[in-house]
Amino acid sequence: MIKRFSVETTSRNQMIGITALVEDIVSESGVDHGLCLIQSLHTTAGLTVNENADPHVCADILARLTEIVPFEKAYQHSEGNSDAHIKASLVGFSESLFVDDGALVLGTWQGLYLCEFDGPRRRHVIVKVVADS
Repeated sequence: MIKRFSVETTSRNQMIGITALVEDIVSESGVDHGLCLIQSLHTTAGLTVNENADPHVCADILARLTEIVPFEKAYQHSEGNSDAHIKASLVGFSESLFVDDGALVLGTWQGLYLCEFDGPRRRHVIVKVVADS
């Protein structure tokens, strides 16, 4: 079974922690050991695992991505959001995390983030928890 949830973003570039939302889905699944597959349903928003203790890490990531892929550049895409497509492709659109003892396996400082690059928008994420056979 695939579960879906939405996230409202509030700015053009933003990283929003979604670990707790995904942990709830894992818990509801009843799976003790397996995999949790998470996917963004957008071409201008990605997913990543990174530090969840210091918010400056997210700010640094967003700043460097904007430096590498600036908003205002001579892009050919007519919608004016080519930078968002490129940033999302660099970050990636999905994550696969282990489930052990009914919980996501993450390091001490790790959290799962939705990365918004073309907001503010309502973003949709799908999650599938698969039990080991």
